[in-house]
Amino acid sequence: MDKQNIFVVGLNDFNRARLSGLRGAEDYHFHGVIEPAEVYDTEVFPIEDMVKRAGKTLEEFDGSIDAIVGYMDFPVSTMLPLLCDRFGTRTTSLESLLKCEHKYWSRLVQREVIGNYIPRFTAFDPFDDDALAHIGQSGLYFPFFVKPIKSSGSRLGFRIDSPEDFASAIAQLREEIGLISEPFNFILDQADIPPEVRAVDGGFCMAEEIIGGWQCTVEGYVHEGRVNPYGIVDSLRYPRVLSFLCYHYPSRLPENIQTRMCELTTTLMRHIGYDNAAFNVEFFWDEVQNRVWLLEVNTRISQSHCDIFEKVDGVSHQQVTVDLALGQSPDMPHREGKFAVAGKFFYRVFFDDATVTRVPETQELEALTREFPGTVIDVQVEPGQRLSELPEQDSYSFALAYIWMGADSSEQLEENYRQLADRLVFEFSDVVG
Repeated sequence: MDKQNIFVVGLNDFNRARLSGLRGAEDYHFHGVIEPAEVYDTEVFPIEDMVKRAGKTLEEFDGSIDAIVGYMDFPVSTMLPLLCDRFGTRTTSLESLLKCEHKYWSRLVQREVIGNYIPRFTAFDPFDDDALAHIGQSGLYFPFFVKPIKSSGSRLGFRIDSPEDFASAIAQLREEIGLISEPFNFILDQADIPPEVRAVDGGFCMAEEIIGGWQCTVEGYVHEGRVNPYGIVDSLRYPRVLSFLCYHYPSRLPENIQTRMCELTTTLMRHIGYDNAAFNVEFFWDEVQNRVWLLEVNTRISQSHCDIFEKVDGVSHQQVTVDLALGQSPDMPHREGKFAVAGKFFYRVFFDDATVTRVPETQELEALTREFPGTVIDVQVEPGQRLSELPEQDSYSFALAYIWMGADSSEQLEENYRQLADRLVFEFSDVVG
């Protein structure tokens, strides 16, 4: 039997190693489409050109094209329906994907079926000098949150507590929103979109009521119309800031809250018409009011969760994406891993900017991974680099390293990370803030 050819947009060495450990991987050939640096190490996305070049690579391939997949948010997620439609492979429709990724359209369809679980919201033009007044006329008042109609990671998201905050955010949005609005508008032009949504293109922003609480992510997929949420990961933040500290799996939320989130997820994804693809949905549980809020829907698995699913369940949940793309019901195990709990930690600094002068040496990292078996440390900076040059950062901090760890309990996991973090030595010069 010939091996099946699976094309991965932006395939890098880190993901190739994980893909080789999937169930059935011995029967697959994994091929890269588009260099990983074009989707991981930049904030400039010439997406029309990228789609053309990806199509040319696939056209010139001498063999079967059995699946086309990706694990990144924009631009990869939005390229997949175009490529899959052209080459006859499986994924969800472009329109159903955009009902998740276009934040205004997403809120509109959410309101149709789960309106009690979403915040008040309105769209606005950041280049409108009267934008703040229009937001107030919609019934939103300080504090509120603003973000682009299409964002990548946590970029250009701001909490607004005053007119001064809004002015500062608008200045940055006007300067940077074009980096993503222009390529996103190319994608919108390929889709069948209602007029009220088309009028709110990638250059617009969202203002939303502040929601919060215990944050988590429901990872799931839809196969032949059947929605299956298969795992919930907690998202823990640093105290008093919006920056993530850790993703923790399995969730420690009460079982009834987890069940409600899975029910809401199933209702929404069916309503959208999303099918034959993976997704994840981010929620908050306000423990004081015992209220669940839906934050947003992502049209992919979370790469950040791959290692922690492998540690706890026995295989990276990339398994889900590959199986679906091949037309198979996902062969995802449950609690067959080496650890009871696992986490991805974000080692951060809260400067406005700085130059990196030292990062941990290879032998230092190797000593730590020997001391804490199963640990993976991925340093994100190098000496001489300005922190402000790092792509895909939030508006409040810089992630210097990602650390994945497993343990027998949540308490042991947290203690192991504290010990490890104390021994990671970074140094800086020209520190600002």
